[in-house]
Amino acid sequence: MKISTKGRYALRMLIELGCHAGDSYVSLKEISESQNISKKYLEQIVPLLTKSGILRTTRGNHGGYMLAKPASEITVADVLRATEGSLAPVSCLEQPVNDCPRADICPTLELWKGLMRTVEDYLERYSVQDLVDRKLNLGGDDYSI
Repeated sequence: MKISTKGRYALRMLIELGCHAGDSYVSLKEISESQNISKKYLEQIVPLLTKSGILRTTRGNHGGYMLAKPASEITVADVLRATEGSLAPVSCLEQPVNDCPRADICPTLELWKGLMRTVEDYLERYSVQDLVDRKLNLGGDDYSI
């Protein structure tokens, strides 16, 4: 599994918003400048995060973006599912019901299920708040995500 820039930039955007938690809405321009991410690219990510209930938006003079719930309640897995889709390592595990005609005789199915569980469990352990705390402890901008 390879995480695209969409997933990585979504995390950076949410970390930035997490640093402003409780403040007013933050404009996309501010996020773009702070994180050195194209505003146009962020505009593609916003609907995915809004639809999944991670981001709250408002229009107008003081409009912008903020987290829809506390950063501690948003897991990295939530963000990646919203931006990347399924975290499944193989296509036959992307749906809740595996309809592969070879599922009953597949010698690798349990391997892929185990990998998926491991990845999901790992990503569920980390919240956006954990990443906000890491950024604050580093004392600056961390663009390595």
